[in-house]
Amino acid sequence: MTGALVSHAMRALPSGRTLCAIRLEHAARTNALNPELLASLSDALDAATDEGAMFIHLSAAGRHFSTGGDVGRFFQAHQAGMLDAYARDVVGRLQDLVARLLRLPAIVVTSAQGAITGGSAGLVFACDLVLLSEDAFIQPYYREVGFAPDGGWCALLPELIGPRRSLALQLTNRPVTAAQALDLGLAQQVVVTDKLEEAAQALLAGLDALPDADALVTAKRLTWDEARISRLEGRLNDEAEAFYERIGLERTVASMAAFIGAEEVADV
Repeated sequence: MTGALVSHAMRALPSGRTLCAIRLEHAARTNALNPELLASLSDALDAATDEGAMFIHLSAAGRHFSTGGDVGRFFQAHQAGMLDAYARDVVGRLQDLVARLLRLPAIVVTSAQGAITGGSAGLVFACDLVLLSEDAFIQPYYREVGFAPDGGWCALLPELIGPRRSLALQLTNRPVTAAQALDLGLAQQVVVTDKLEEAAQALLAGLDALPDADALVTAKRLTWDEARISRLEGRLNDEAEAFYERIGLERTVASMAAFIGAEEVADV
């Protein structure tokens, strides 16, 4: 276990290969991204690497995969005079995780349900195979709060679906349904919500049954080679710098206050 916010467990597959199952566990806060959750997720990936896991399964407890950055926590940080430091902690960790998922010498399968919004979508964009429940949707929400995009919305998503489509999603804040994500290539399978775990396990079993799963990792390494990832990391850094520049603007703080109802936010 890596703590209350994220759990992980190692399991030997029939082939003898290792699967690391990682689960976001902060369902009470819709698995919103905060420094503690992101640090725990990084620790879980450390464990997967240390154990030489060939496959990683990322999932989340509750109705929603994740609603992205916790706007309430950002506003609290502003009230405490620590907004810049908090933003750098959250966004810095998230950007590192996005690049790390692409670099991992393992096949990462994600199964996600409900809301996949804001920066949490980057965790899905950076995975190798994605299963979505029928009720899942992906949505940026940055324009609603005045934040600059992070998590790869500008750095990675254009690589996956093209720059024009990627920008249009952010300008309109249009939700991408599970079926639309499948058409765009952002998901490989859409399943009935209560069958999501079963479908993920079936997919992993099929991958494990292959005679040489190392070939899958080779294909991943050749797709996300050093040159491509280095360029991506530069763009992720640009995203982060833009986020830090905008987060302290008076109009951004005002948008945060309006988004949370301009009321005192309880610590979580």
